[in-house]
Amino acid sequence: MADIAENRAATGSHSTAWALASLSLAMLVSSLATSIANVALPTLSVAFAASFAAVQWVVLAYLLAITALIVSVGRLGDLVGRRPLLVAGLALFSAASLAAALSPALPLLIAARAAQGLGAAVMMALTVAFVGETVPQQRTGSAMGLLGTMSAIGTALGPSLGGMLITALGWRSIFLLNTGLGAVALLAAWRFLPAAMPADEAAETVRRAATARTRFDMLGTLLLAATLVAYALSMTMGRSHFGGLNMALLGMAIAGAALFVVAEAKVASPLVKLALLFSPVLAPSLAMNALVSTVMMATLVVGPFFLSRALDLSEAATGAVLSIGPVVSALCGVIAGRIVDRLGAAAMVVAGLALMAAGCVALAALPSLFGIAGYAAAIMLLTPGYQLFQAANNTAVMAGIEGADRGVVSAMLGLSRNLGLITGTAVMGAVFAFAVGAQDIAGAAPEAVAGGMRFAFAVAAGLVVVAMAIAVAGGLRKR
Repeated sequence: MADIAENRAATGSHSTAWALASLSLAMLVSSLATSIANVALPTLSVAFAASFAAVQWVVLAYLLAITALIVSVGRLGDLVGRRPLLVAGLALFSAASLAAALSPALPLLIAARAAQGLGAAVMMALTVAFVGETVPQQRTGSAMGLLGTMSAIGTALGPSLGGMLITALGWRSIFLLNTGLGAVALLAAWRFLPAAMPADEAAETVRRAATARTRFDMLGTLLLAATLVAYALSMTMGRSHFGGLNMALLGMAIAGAALFVVAEAKVASPLVKLALLFSPVLAPSLAMNALVSTVMMATLVVGPFFLSRALDLSEAATGAVLSIGPVVSALCGVIAGRIVDRLGAAAMVVAGLALMAAGCVALAALPSLFGIAGYAAAIMLLTPGYQLFQAANNTAVMAGIEGADRGVVSAMLGLSRNLGLITGTAVMGAVFAFAVGAQDIAGAAPEAVAGGMRFAFAVAAGLVVVAMAIAVAGGLRKR
C-alpha cells in the first residue's frame, strides 16, 4: 500500500510539473510577442513605405486587444471551462502569427496582430488561474514566481532575438517564430493540462448556471472594452503631450466606466461582480498592482534618456544596461516564489514594496553619483522587490478566490498590470519631461536630464509608499 501511495504521489508530481511547464511556455510566448515586434518597426516602415505613426499600430493593436478583452475572456473561461478556452486561444495566437508573417499589406498585418492579441489575452488571463487547479496550495508562490520569471525572460529576449532574426531572415521571421512557439505551447496545453475541473468546482459552475441562467455578459463586455480602449488611447496618443483629444478620450473612458458599473449592477450574470471588484482583498491588490507597474514602467521610459544623454552611452551600451533589469527579474522570480511559500504572502507583499521603495530612492541618488555602477546597483535592488511583490500579491489574491471566479480575477490582475504600464508610459514620461524643463528631451543638457531622473524616481518612490500604505491598511482591516 505504501508503494502504491508513493507511486501515485510521484505520478501526481510528474503531471503537475508538466502542466506547470505548459503554462510557463504559454506565458513566455505571450510576453515574447509583446516585445519582439518593437524592434521591427523601422524595418516595417521601409517595407510598407509607411510612416512611423502608422507602423506603431502593429504594436498598439496587440496591446489594445489584450487590454480591452482580457477580463472578458477570463470570465468566459470561468463559464465554458478554462482548458478548452486556453487551447482555443493558443490556436488563435498561432494562426494569427502565421497570418501576420504572410501579410502582404500593413492593414492586414495590423488586423493579424489584433487577432494575435486576442489569443494572447486568453493566455495571460488563464495561465495564473490554472495554477490553482494544477499546483498544490503550499507551492502556489513558487508557481507564481516561475510564471513571473517566464514573463521576464520573454520580455528580455524579444528585442535581441527579434533583431537577430530580422537581420538574418527578414521581419516575417519574427512572426514565424511566434507561430512555431505557439504551436508547441498548444500541443503542451492539450497534452498536459487537466481535462476537467475538480468535482466541487464543476458542481458550483453547474449550480450557478442553473440558478442564475448564466449567460455571457455581452453588454458589459462591449462597455468595458470601449472604456479600456479609450483610456489606453488617451494615455498613448500624442507622445506624452496631453492635448484636447487625450482629454476627450479620458472623458469617454470615465463615462464608460460609470456606465459599466451601472450595467453590471442590473444584469443577472455580470461580467465582473461588483462585490468582488470592491472586496477588501481584491480591490487593494489591484490598486497596488497598478501603482507598482506604473513605477516599473519608469525604468523603461526614463532610463534610456538618462543613460544616453546624461551618461553619454551608445545605443548598444544603453541596451546592455537596460537588459540588467529583465535578466535579474528572470533569475530571482522562482526564488521570490519560494520565499513567499515559506514566509507567507501578506508579509512578503510589504517586504517586496519596501525593497522597491529603496530601489526607487537608489535610482534617484546613486546613478548621478556613481554612473553606470550606481544605476545597475539600484536596478538590482528594485527588480527583486518587484518580483517578490508580484509573486506574493498574486498568491494572496488567488488563494482567497473561489474556483468559479479564478479566470476573471486572474484577468483583472493582468489588466491592472497593463493599465499601470500604460499609465506609467504617459504619467512618468510627463513627470520626467516637466523636471527636465525642455520641450525636446533628446536635446536637453546632461545636467537637466540627470535632474529629471532624480525627480521622476523620487515621485516613483512616493507611489510605492502609497502602495505600502494600502498594503498595511489592508492587513489591519483583515485583523
